Parts: sequence; C-alpha cells; structure tokens
Amino acid sequence: MDIYQKKSRWKLILFLAGLTIVLISLVYTNQIAQQVAEEERAKAKLWADAITAASVIDENCLTFVSNIIIDIKTIPVIITDETGRIGDFANLDPSRENDETYIQKQLEIMKDANSSIDIEVLGVRQKLYYKNTHLLTMLQYFPFFQLGLISLFLGVGYWAFSSARRSEQNQVWVGMSKETAHQLGTPISSMVAWYEHLKIEAEGNEYQQGILKEFRKDIGRLELIAERFSKIGSKPTLEPINIYHTLEETFKYMKRRAPKSVKFDYPDTSQAPMLAKINPPLFDWVLENLLKNALDASNGKGTISAEVFDDEDYLYIDISDTGKGIAPGKLRTVFQPGYTTKKRGWGLGLSLTKRIVENYHSGRIFVKESQLNQGTTFRIQLPKN
Repeated sequence: MDIYQKKSRWKLILFLAGLTIVLISLVYTNQIAQQVAEEERAKAKLWADAITAASVIDENCLTFVSNIIIDIKTIPVIITDETGRIGDFANLDPSRENDETYIQKQLEIMKDANSSIDIEVLGVRQKLYYKNTHLLTMLQYFPFFQLGLISLFLGVGYWAFSSARRSEQNQVWVGMSKETAHQLGTPISSMVAWYEHLKIEAEGNEYQQGILKEFRKDIGRLELIAERFSKIGSKPTLEPINIYHTLEETFKYMKRRAPKSVKFDYPDTSQAPMLAKINPPLFDWVLENLLKNALDASNGKGTISAEVFDDEDYLYIDISDTGKGIAPGKLRTVFQPGYTTKKRGWGLGLSLTKRIVENYHSGRIFVKESQLNQGTTFRIQLPKN
C-alpha cells in the first residue's frame, strides 16, 4: 500500500469517526428534545383540562387554574372554536397582542408544529393550539449548530495543516532544485573545458570531430537541465512563443529516443502561429515529462499525439497516448509527489509538471480523460493574457 492509499484510508477512518460522533450526538439530543416536547404537551393538556374544570366556577378551581397558568407561562397557546375563530391566547408577544395578522400567523405556525388538544368550556367544544418553547426549539437545532461548529473547526484545521504542508513542500522543492543546479554547475564547467581541449587535439580528424559534436550536444543538454533547476523557486521570464514550434522540437527530441514502433503525431508548424506566454526551458520540461510518461504507458507501441486549440481567454494543449491508461481511483493522485507506477521511478515528474504549469505559468494541467488499456489525455490550459 503506497502513501496515498494510506492517506485516503486514514481520511476515511477519521471521517467515519467524526460521523459516528455526530450521529450519537444527534440521537442523544433528539431523545432529550422528545422528552421535553412530551412534557410541554403534557403541560398544555393540563392547561386544557384546567380550563374545562374551571367551567364549574368556584374559588378552589380558580386558584388551581391560576397556579397552572403561572407554571406553564412559557408555552405560547391559542384557543379557537370549532370554526377556527380565535377566542383567547396567552404567552405571545405582549407588544403585538392587538395585531390580528400576527395572531393569525402564530396560529398557523402552531397548527404546523403540534396537533391540537380538544377542550370543552360550558358545553362548548374548543381547540387549544400551542407552540414549542424557545428552549425546545434551541435544543432541536443544537445538533446542527454543533455539527456546523465541528465542520468549521475541521475545515479550518485541514486548511491550516494543508497550507503548512504545501509551504514545506515548496521549500523542499526549491532547496532541492537550487542544490541540484549548483552541484551540476561544477562538472558541467569542467566538461566544457575538456571539450574545448579535445576539440583542439582532434583538429583534422573527422571521426573524432563527429564524436565531439555529439559530446557537445550532451553537454548542452546538461546545461539546459541545470538551467531548468535553477529557475525553480524564482519568477521566470515569460515570452510569447509559437507553441507549434515548441511541440515540434520536443516531439522530435523524444522521437529520436523512442522505439520506431511508436508513432508521433503533432501539429504542422506551417499553419498560423498559436502564441502562448511561456518560459521555453521550463515549458519544454513540462512537455518532456508528459511525453516520457506517454512512452512508459505505451510499452513500446501505439501513438502519441498533440492537439492545440484556443478560445477567447485560453490556449489548450492536449497530449494523448494509446497506452495502458490510469485507473479511475488514481486520477486524483497522479500529480502527487511520490506517485509512480514504475518500479524504479521517483514519482516526481508529473508533480513537477503541475508545479511549473500552475505556479510559473498561471495555467492548469489535469487528466482530461483516461480509460484502462485505451489511453490517456492530459490537458494543459494556459491563459492568453
């Protein structure tokens, strides 16, 4: 199991643990709310019984009813006749007791909240409606408020840790790149000096001159690699470049190092230029990484192609292959550092590619589509302005 599978598993475990805590809290709070609701209905029923009993007026009954009213003064109630006309009410907003619209609206709310209680006063049948107290309402909404606070805490915590992790990764990337460029500088300078010396010694010898010519190409390649690493961590200079020429150069370079059974298909440079603001050394690196991954996925056969198009705001480059594809569960992790399907791979190519496109070219790169044993298409999106 790789590091990202373990990470996904731990995320799932933590999510399930948090969900269990929330569910337990919801069930427990709901039980308490039900108990309070039953008590409030019992008090409302007691009030109704008291009113019915008070229809036979005597001093003891009046005292009994007064005590009940004092005891349940927090429960808003409205009494209506059988036709729905409001007869009496209690424990509503004192400042709006003369507002008929307000009283009628409260009645509708009570009808939706709880079923009515039948009462009888002096032989006249009536209905008593009541509304949950403010305490019960807060208790019912408390689990959702608690869930919101927990989610906010987890969200802020995750964002903070992710930001710290990204910052640490950036520092590691920059430090590693600068150190690599520095370490390459000394041997490259020495190789350039040896090349100049051997060039003088090989004057007149065409065979040796041919070998030195290839040797100089390899030195130039190392210089390009060192330049690329040196630009990581610093703001590169972007310039408008015809993307067709960049694709042609990179495809030709990779074609010379690929099996002949692999076909390369890329746009013709004779068509109208398609300009994009890029840093050539870094963007060449992006294309090389994508083509290397396409070659590895092709297993020495198939087609690797490129397609370029644009709209009003963006230029798009699609790099496609007919290789083994990417499993659906891996699409989100292919750009993570350390992810690789190769036994000897470091898993840094696509991660570095994403960093160059997004951090240094203000663009996007993502897997447009992929099907197992049919191929994969990576899309690069670059802003025109």
